[in-house]
Amino acid sequence: MQTDLRSACCALLLLLGALLCARPTAAAPQPDSVRRTPAFAVEIGKGITYRSPGESFALTMRLRMQSLVGLSFDRDFTFREIEARIKRLQVKFNGYVYSPKLVYYIQLGFTGHAANARSNSDIVADAILYYRPSAAWSFGLGQTKIQGSRAQITSSGLLQFVDRSIVNGEFGSDRDFGIFIQYDLPRDKGFTFTAKSSVTLGEGRNWGRSTNGGLVYTRRLEFYPLGRFKQKGEVSEGDLAHEEQVRIMLAGAFSYNHKAVRTQGQRGDLLPDGASRNLSNWYADFLLKYRGFSFCADFMGRTCGRPLFDDEARTWIYTGWGCNVQAGYIIRKRWEVALRNSMLFPRSKVQPRAGYERRGQTTLGVSHYLVGHAIKFQADLSYNHRTRAVKNDYTRWAFTFQMEVGL
Repeated sequence: MQTDLRSACCALLLLLGALLCARPTAAAPQPDSVRRTPAFAVEIGKGITYRSPGESFALTMRLRMQSLVGLSFDRDFTFREIEARIKRLQVKFNGYVYSPKLVYYIQLGFTGHAANARSNSDIVADAILYYRPSAAWSFGLGQTKIQGSRAQITSSGLLQFVDRSIVNGEFGSDRDFGIFIQYDLPRDKGFTFTAKSSVTLGEGRNWGRSTNGGLVYTRRLEFYPLGRFKQKGEVSEGDLAHEEQVRIMLAGAFSYNHKAVRTQGQRGDLLPDGASRNLSNWYADFLLKYRGFSFCADFMGRTCGRPLFDDEARTWIYTGWGCNVQAGYIIRKRWEVALRNSMLFPRSKVQPRAGYERRGQTTLGVSHYLVGHAIKFQADLSYNHRTRAVKNDYTRWAFTFQMEVGL
């Protein structure tokens, strides 16, 4: 772990130094049709960008850090614990090589990730190369997020709360290695849609191989009846772009994980004794933005024919469904007040393992945006409740504060 981290850091420093020390060289006269762009550009929130003369190479590097402090309390506000850590420390690279049609995206993370059941040396989060023959089509090979729920697709740096909902935490997908295809109907105004499809390994990030032949097949459709959002607002929370016209997204997705070996497909514990299960996840999303107001609703669930195992104490597969509804309003493009309510409904067969019949979380969030989502401060106050809970010693109240700085 330490050796990998040291090597990655040294490589990043050498690359950054080479870019900063480079000087544009004289180039032969080029036709006016060849695009000429500045060699270097630095902008908060958009990173450090370098483009070679012509269209042979482009690189944008971004840095992001999230620092979190959280306090937990019992039902009677008795203090339980404090959490303080660097939640995320990431470096991102994207651009094109050889041709603008060959686009790459790399993301490195230097904090451990619970999705990796093998180790915490989970440095490589994304590493994928896309071929984009036209504005409508995109073909990718590598490791990136499975295009399932809206909540999971949205980057952790573009949230209007400190973290994603408990519903996404239970049913959301994660990164995987495979083939990714996307089609965007090329239309500037009016109704349009996006279709996404992928075939992936199934066991999640940095897994390496599937020994039982199981794969994941995912399909997602997004409809925009009134046109697309500004500034890719469909993949960011809060209406920072201040849509002048009502914008709506309706989406649905289905993911079938054949012979999954982990409790949540791409995440979770390994199933006991080399067992595997077929998991089906479904997602439905609604998003609306208009003049600083945003509203979204997410529905998702999982089915599995045999979710229980012999080891009564630990391993089982959460089946059931959940819904998440949240809304927010941005004041003067700097302050946002948001409210979220999330509910989980486990199937009756797994309720004894879950320890409750229904679980809910209500969150009030306040965000202060200094430079959009790039530099912001966020505070959440959450109330947790469970119906017919086996134990009542769970955290009832939680306060979290997060600071995010990105270049």
